[in-house]
Amino acid sequence: MHIRQYKESDLNAVLDSWEAATRLAHTFMTDKFIAQERMNIAEIYMPNTDTWVAELSGEVKGFVALMGNEIGAIFLQPNHHGKGIGWALMDKAQSLHGNLVVEVFKENTIGRNFYLKYGFELLKEKTHELTGQKLLRLTFAADTSKVIEH
Repeated sequence: MHIRQYKESDLNAVLDSWEAATRLAHTFMTDKFIAQERMNIAEIYMPNTDTWVAELSGEVKGFVALMGNEIGAIFLQPNHHGKGIGWALMDKAQSLHGNLVVEVFKENTIGRNFYLKYGFELLKEKTHELTGQKLLRLTFAADTSKVIEH
């Protein structure tokens, strides 16, 4: 597995990873909402995020999109869940920014479990305006005791 910076030719693979994982984890989202979000990701989010992809055998299997220390998105092809790819992407984000924040739908047990295993903690709960679903804001504090002073 190789983690590298996103490039424009990765767009369809990133969108496919996002949509497959979204349909699995967010059953409450309508086809119309997903189609609109897919366009928003391509036109709005991707040009404005620092995105890293996980490549396996030359194919993109997942990605993490960062806005500073906020994880805007982390999605993998569902058949690659549980293989360390998400962990590697999160490690990349953490190596770049240290402390991290993320928002995850309360109903998304796959995402919530992943974040909790990684070490995120609940900061607050709010309602997502577009869907009416509960959204959890989580925070990850980097372990500064592991940082070696040079």
